[in-house]
Amino acid sequence: MKNLFEYKDMDRCLYDDVIRDFLPGNIVDVHTHIWKKGKSRVGSPRNVSWPSRVADECSVEELQETYKILFPDKNVTPLVFAGLPERSELDSYNLFVEKSVMGKNIPALIFSDPAWAPDMLERKIISGGFYGAKSYLSLAPENIPVDEICIYDFFPKTHLKVLNRLGMIVMLHLPRKKRLADPLNIRQLVEIEKDYPDIKLIVAHVGRAYCKDDIGDAFKALSNTRKMFFDFSANTNAFVFEELIKAVGPKRILFGSDMPITRMRMKRIERDGIYVNVVPRGLYGDVSGDPNMMEVDGEEAERLSFFMYEEIAAFKEAAEKTGLSKTDIENIFYSNAKGILGI
Repeated sequence: MKNLFEYKDMDRCLYDDVIRDFLPGNIVDVHTHIWKKGKSRVGSPRNVSWPSRVADECSVEELQETYKILFPDKNVTPLVFAGLPERSELDSYNLFVEKSVMGKNIPALIFSDPAWAPDMLERKIISGGFYGAKSYLSLAPENIPVDEICIYDFFPKTHLKVLNRLGMIVMLHLPRKKRLADPLNIRQLVEIEKDYPDIKLIVAHVGRAYCKDDIGDAFKALSNTRKMFFDFSANTNAFVFEELIKAVGPKRILFGSDMPITRMRMKRIERDGIYVNVVPRGLYGDVSGDPNMMEVDGEEAERLSFFMYEEIAAFKEAAEKTGLSKTDIENIFYSNAKGILGI
């Protein structure tokens, strides 16, 4: 196994002092990616570009090795799916995922194309042994402006009907500029829970609410839902986490990481209403044209640890402020996902 990344004494101290005792011994990470070398993870201008800088490939074996480095005393089971392939690469990527997890007791999701006929989606899921589907707004019809894409444009109702009948997982990334705060997104989330009650709906990244303004009034409506889950992958906003905990409680929250992206060495801040990843200068190439990236030097750069640790530390802060118990934390990091996956 190649040397994946540097692990410093300060990283070990952060883990020992903040992370280790907060986490249960068994963990399920419901949001991870694997992809092949030489294939771009970012295939559309509808996607941000910075995640592709973290790793040019990520196999299941590298994913497992990363867990051993970051969580040396924990047992972590990932739920895996492909990165963000071009439409033409979907079959190749899904086959790569299927073969990668074969015989390893690792659950996986298919990356679905909204253009597939419903029976094709069902056939591909069953033949590949997938636990459900993940899709993305980049696969919505090209004639739809990015800020007008809705959930049903990349998870059509014909697909949701199949997934509901099969009792499958739907890993959902919310579209639109306002993210979780968008009224149409909120309305459609409520519709999906009502109309497709047997779907195991996971709203990724807390609805992509990475900043305070991304919440809006969403949790006033979503606190009345009963079944949908929220993962907090690639999110480090403790305020957002607090509001999520207060709205839906610990039984509907799932740990997800967005690995391998969260092995990035960084700290996230808010600036002018958007998130900014602060990284050591030069570590991830030329990021000068990326509004979501900022470089620092010297001691400030040396203090930066892993995105993964930043995410968990932020959730720990929210957990302590909302009074979550040790059992609640075990549910969030393990038992809730174990129930969904049946593992």
